[in-house]
Amino acid sequence: MTDSTQARRLEVIPVAGIGEVRPGDDVAALLQDAGLRDGDIVVVTSKIVSKAEGRIRRAPDRIQAIEDETERVVARRGDTVISQTRHGFVMAAAGVDASNTEPGTVLLLPEDPDASARRIRKGLAVRAGVILSDTFGRPWRNGLTDVAIGAAGVRPLDDFRGTSDGYGNELNATVTALVDEIASAAELVKGKLDGVPVAIVRGLSDLVTEDDGPGVRPLVRPADDDLFRYGSRDVVFARRTIREFSDRPVDPEKVRRAVTAGIAAPAPHHTTPWRFVLVESPETRTKLLDAMREAWIEDLRGDGFSEESIAKRIKRGDVLRNAPYLIVPCLVMEGSHTYRDDRRNASEREMFVVATGAGVENLLIQLAVEGLGSAWVSSTMFCRPVVREVLDLPGSWDPMGCVAVGHAAAPPRDRAPRDPDDFIVTR
Repeated sequence: MTDSTQARRLEVIPVAGIGEVRPGDDVAALLQDAGLRDGDIVVVTSKIVSKAEGRIRRAPDRIQAIEDETERVVARRGDTVISQTRHGFVMAAAGVDASNTEPGTVLLLPEDPDASARRIRKGLAVRAGVILSDTFGRPWRNGLTDVAIGAAGVRPLDDFRGTSDGYGNELNATVTALVDEIASAAELVKGKLDGVPVAIVRGLSDLVTEDDGPGVRPLVRPADDDLFRYGSRDVVFARRTIREFSDRPVDPEKVRRAVTAGIAAPAPHHTTPWRFVLVESPETRTKLLDAMREAWIEDLRGDGFSEESIAKRIKRGDVLRNAPYLIVPCLVMEGSHTYRDDRRNASEREMFVVATGAGVENLLIQLAVEGLGSAWVSSTMFCRPVVREVLDLPGSWDPMGCVAVGHAAAPPRDRAPRDPDDFIVTR
């Protein structure tokens, strides 16, 4: 940790005269006449690294390039896409950039910015740190600033948690992003239009490390800690049906947070028609699925299906059997009204079914926000007595399908595009 009482005198020096960088150029060699000293930190605009590494696409492929570089769409507004890249960065257009490159081309981020920083550092004649910088927008604030997307030989963070300020107050959240601050300072002398892609920051030799260090990975917030995982317009579309799950266990607290969202759904007559049975015991899950399978087989045999056809059909239940966690949503009719005719009684039940469906949808969306994949399967609705018996549920609880929950083993298939006008009638 840096001694915060020690005042620093910094010098930020632009490195001019580098010229146009081409694929195959050695960025470290381009800095041989930059006047570097031991203890300096070199801040290199990532664009010239992308050029040197051949990360160039023709402009007509820009949309495809954004899709290729996107690990997850965070938010959209018109043509603007905020994406998470495979590096873990959340940024506009997945870092695909059409500025400061030849007309008709776009630049992609370096494949591994930390590795790029290490290669540049290794090629320098002095002991220096290297930071690769790029321009990011920021939530809640207008304007852009440069941050570090790669680093080598520089301590990335100062962690002050557990220490006290000058008034004796304990610090419990203060972690300073050193490499981001250095990248931003360097941008003040590089500029956007001046053709200066490199700056030297002098006076921070105590931050330069002997080894390459961890790079910028410690600055990338884990998805589980991200309170703003999706833009508000994209939360609903975060829900995707996942049918292949990894062996990674499910955090029950995340499921409970999803249930909290489920029971926030609208319901008739100020009722609470939802119940969620969390099947956390592997033994109970196996017992339930085995009993459901036997009931399904009995129904299919009664329908006259062959044993071969039955075997193929029951294989559809593997999504539940392979999921590490199951939820059985149930409908309860407590608080419903009773009428003298079947027409209104049927409508009353439909109201409660719709409310239960809204609760299930809320649950599925919140599971996605929590980073969990899910698949709603209707099977429990076809053998409700069996489900009630195995799970020891009241007779008034109607199982409304089963939700398989887990961490996705593979990305979901792309959704087929749907035009909302195809589903709208205006009167």
